[in-house]
Amino acid sequence: MRNSLAPLLAALICAGTALGAQGEATAPLSVIDWLDTQGAIDAALPAAPEPDVTASGAVPRVTVQPLQTDAAQRVGLAPSNVTGLPDTLWQSTDATALTHAINALPDAPLPALQNLILTLLLAEANPPKGDAHRFDLARVDALTKFGALDPALALLEQTAIDKRAAHLARYMDLSLVSGDPSTACGLILAHPKLSPGKAHEVFCNARAGNWEDAVLILGTARVLDLVPEDQAAALERFLDPDLFESEPSLPVPATPDPLAFRLFEAIGTPIPTRTWPLVYANADLSANAGWKAQLEAAERLAQRGALGDNRLLGLYTQRQPAASGGVWDRVAAVQRFETALRTGSPAAVSKTLPAAWRAMGDIDLQTVFANMFAEDLTKLVLSGPTADIAFDVVLLSPAYETALKQFPSRALKRPLPVAVATGEVPADLTSDGVEGAVLAAFRDAPPDAGIVAAAQAGDLGLALANTITLTHGGAGGDVARLTTGLATLRALGLEDVARRTALQVLLLRGAG
Repeated sequence: MRNSLAPLLAALICAGTALGAQGEATAPLSVIDWLDTQGAIDAALPAAPEPDVTASGAVPRVTVQPLQTDAAQRVGLAPSNVTGLPDTLWQSTDATALTHAINALPDAPLPALQNLILTLLLAEANPPKGDAHRFDLARVDALTKFGALDPALALLEQTAIDKRAAHLARYMDLSLVSGDPSTACGLILAHPKLSPGKAHEVFCNARAGNWEDAVLILGTARVLDLVPEDQAAALERFLDPDLFESEPSLPVPATPDPLAFRLFEAIGTPIPTRTWPLVYANADLSANAGWKAQLEAAERLAQRGALGDNRLLGLYTQRQPAASGGVWDRVAAVQRFETALRTGSPAAVSKTLPAAWRAMGDIDLQTVFANMFAEDLTKLVLSGPTADIAFDVVLLSPAYETALKQFPSRALKRPLPVAVATGEVPADLTSDGVEGAVLAAFRDAPPDAGIVAAAQAGDLGLALANTITLTHGGAGGDVARLTTGLATLRALGLEDVARRTALQVLLLRGAG
């Protein structure tokens, strides 16, 4: 069973992607108004004279052609009232340029940029110019790269998966990873010309109970060399496991392959997901997986924004740790802290917060921790090192603007992050390096002129994608690109994203 999309969409809403207000467009005439007006105009025009009686009794030639059933359409899961992005996000831009920009999006950006990426990929908007189908596949591939399996599947289901081989191949692969390939197999059996390959036809026929057809297709495909030998060997064991009981296990495929992943599971030699791309971690969220496997998979997915914060917390607090070391130490630290937080005792929180914060830092989940616990921490009167940590937690949370009010004494000692959080940079506040780059972006540094011009010309989606890539490059240490990237985010109206990105650069990359 696939997980619900609600947590991810809710996470997008809560991410606080503060987009600039769009200018109000002139309201179009309604269909009824237009028809009424057009009728009045037509009535005022002189009637055209009727043609004379035809001189021939021949039947006119009629040209017949099928209706276009594969036209580009709006594809997306989050409408504009959720994302804040206009319906015209893509429509003025060539699909090829957008595809290149989506493919170039960074793999492991800061959480604020990751939230913006997911917002872009899930946005429902009018299709671009040119090959919109290729662009939609690029969005699906990007979601897959980030481990967002359910949204990728849902996005694909809005496209021509029963008309285009490339779409059906992606749908089959992702359905195999999800563990529920029934719909995809049904489409393959109904449209064999669109099948990704004979191996998939064998698998789907077997799942449908057509064992004789599966054996026949496999035998023919082997003779014609239409199935790789490693796939054929796995399919043979899948079709008749009793014949291979005493045989040694098959070697794990060198290249990740969704069909092999499920075949190896079916024949009793499951492939560890940690050694394969992130999207396979979703398979370990199943109740059939052990708790440790679920925890590790959830942590990996949470690092890329592909898992809701509350689901991770639910797994952390599901039961008592079974051992020590690694993920068990993180579970124990979070459980002790949450218990202390529920007591409302500042002393208890002071004893448990440092360990929990370090544990989250070990796996780059500080922002997830902040999203879960910042609000509760602001209700306590804390002091000393615990207050220092709580100050950072609030700065990394959606409520970063309240840090000055909640921790005034800490704010006096660290004016730079407070200036970013409030958007008010004092004239006498100076620094160099990364800190100086951040200050410049929140003063008068110019944005990227080309990106701003593209946005003004209607290529907003392309401009946003390129800004993400630019800012990510700056967050890696290129201070000039960091300044320009943050300034461009602000110029495009993404003030909240710019501030959160800057705070994460300062607090998660060792500055500030």
